[in-house]
Amino acid sequence: MPSGAERPRLFWAIAALWVAADLATKALIESRFDPSRVKPVVGDWVQLRLVYNPGAAFGLDLGPHSRWIFLVIALVALAVLWRMARVTPVADRFRHIALGLVAGGAAGNLVDRVRSPQGVVDFLDLGIGAMRWPTFNVADIGVSCGAVALAISLWLEDARRARSQTTAAP
Repeated sequence: MPSGAERPRLFWAIAALWVAADLATKALIESRFDPSRVKPVVGDWVQLRLVYNPGAAFGLDLGPHSRWIFLVIALVALAVLWRMARVTPVADRFRHIALGLVAGGAAGNLVDRVRSPQGVVDFLDLGIGAMRWPTFNVADIGVSCGAVALAISLWLEDARRARSQTTAAP
């Protein structure tokens, strides 16, 4: 059985890749956009728009200390995700990928919270006309997709356990 240090390699690779992609896209947007500029990518449906979010997803704001509260929450989440990666079997690649996506996304937004009091850089704007989804970034995609994948992974594990208990019962 591999040691604990060998287990989370896929987790670390995915997390590092996601942080790099997030920080690169944010740097690109910040170097080429100002908050008053909007660039249509696919008509009105997909636009690039630079905004700074001092709160959390969907504009969640906890007042003047939001930056620090969400910073601490991100650090705790990263510790929990790391622990989950360490105890996840090596063969469960799907869960390692899911955990890596969530961790990479959390770390990417954490970097923004540390580096700037303006908040997290968001730039992906989806919608039709006045009906817009809250602006988000690559880190948010990792957190969202990774969380869904993690929920599926945990659900599948519970289903496997239930099946094995049913077949093992006399």
